[in-house]
Amino acid sequence: MKRILAAVLCMLVPTAVFAADNGYKVAYDGGSVPDLKAGVDLKLYIEPNQIRLVRDKTDVVTIPASAVTEISYGQDVHRRVGAAIGIGVVTLGVGALMALTKSKKHFIGLTWANADQKGGLAIQCDKNDYRGVLTGLEGVTGKKALDSAALTVKN
Repeated sequence: MKRILAAVLCMLVPTAVFAADNGYKVAYDGGSVPDLKAGVDLKLYIEPNQIRLVRDKTDVVTIPASAVTEISYGQDVHRRVGAAIGIGVVTLGVGALMALTKSKKHFIGLTWANADQKGGLAIQCDKNDYRGVLTGLEGVTGKKALDSAALTVKN
């Protein structure tokens, strides 16, 4: 019985390693991609010559790396008021402490122009993948990412 189990595990473990997915989980936040609403979960694949966004194993948009004109990034910092109220109903002290904590959301923006195809989009990345996505995009496009907080807006 032990030999059979060992043989089965020897076959399954290498298969699981090769089936690993090398994409990043992101959420579409808005842009010029048709038929896609904000908040939709996507997979971002950064390949040597293109950037792909995939939903349910179907390509939503494919952007040639050479067509990217700008990469921007930013953060949205907000207090966890809703969670603090919910916890404060049960325990007032913990709810008050929760109101003091902050949450960050990490966003990356892309704009591109490829002959007659022009567009832009914003995606929300996981805090653990944020820097990897930026580095990957900078590497394949040759563009330096701009911090959107440092940009000045003129009225």
